[in-house]
Amino acid sequence: MSITDRANAALDSVYASKSPADVARAYADWAATYDSETAALGYLLPFLIAAWVARYVPPGQGPLLDAGCGTGLSGPSLRALGYADLAGLDISPDMLAIAGARDAYAELRQGAIGEALPWPDDHFRAFFSTGVFTMGHAPATGLVDLLRITRRGGHAIFTVRDRVFEAGGFRQVFDELEAAGTWRPVEESPWFRCYAIAEPDALVKAFVFEVL
Repeated sequence: MSITDRANAALDSVYASKSPADVARAYADWAATYDSETAALGYLLPFLIAAWVARYVPPGQGPLLDAGCGTGLSGPSLRALGYADLAGLDISPDMLAIAGARDAYAELRQGAIGEALPWPDDHFRAFFSTGVFTMGHAPATGLVDLLRITRRGGHAIFTVRDRVFEAGGFRQVFDELEAAGTWRPVEESPWFRCYAIAEPDALVKAFVFEVL
């Protein structure tokens, strides 16, 4: 089996997850080869998200939360751009162990988006998240607690996979949060490919909101 075949098989497994426990098990099985296999697919999101963070959060302002950090691929890029106060959250302890070895995160905690998060209100300057709001993963309602731990005037920066945007209720949650005065939209990208090499039909959109 080629490296791309293995990566696609692992993606099928995580997308088929029916519960947070299923997601954790799938990533435990994938953690050791995740970086090399997603690289073979040309996975862009952990690196591209740094551009949106840099657009809205000046270096030196923090802390920032990498929500669903996985193996911590975003951390070194953001550290290189001057973001030192990074925290990471992930459902998988196996993925967090790899993230910790990158020496890019000041804090790493295990937890699931969609459940109560282990930080107080108004703790973070911003959160960013890629590859988490997708099939079999975090629900749209998980944004509510992420906003609780983000300061007013801060930013929510994240991607959503095309296949869950309507079916997963993201548009409805977005509208409810805006109507409640919880956030306001700042930027919405066009749909674009998550993988530069494989899966040309796998599309995501990046969203930026200001927390009110």
